[in-house]
Amino acid sequence: MNELQKQTRNGKNGGRTRNSVLRQLATLQNMTLEQLREKWLDLYGSDPPRYKKQFLVKRLAYRIQELFYGGLSETAKTRLRQIAREKGFEYDGRIFRSLSAVAREITGTRWNGKVFFGLNKTYGKKNGGGKNA
Repeated sequence: MNELQKQTRNGKNGGRTRNSVLRQLATLQNMTLEQLREKWLDLYGSDPPRYKKQFLVKRLAYRIQELFYGGLSETAKTRLRQIAREKGFEYDGRIFRSLSAVAREITGTRWNGKVFFGLNKTYGKKNGGGKNA
């Protein structure tokens, strides 16, 4: 667990930590690819994907904010599933056929949409999708 995760879980979300988040976001652009990969390992606990620097910067910026402010609420995740069943996925005023297409629009690279948006791994399984599909 990294320092940001510890502070967030301990409820220390005061101005000092918020400034730390802003500093981390500002320094991402100046980090080398190797430093970004180390940061990825620290924040995700896994090896980073083999993508370009800008992808890692964007995804790490999202992760830093996600850890501090919290990820998508269960209500938001449920709403995403409802929208998916009704007509596809809406992003930036446009309809996309899959979450992967939305993730690609956001990042400019191919990405598993469910992984990118942090949705439940059981959603949409090949065996019929379970209760949420």
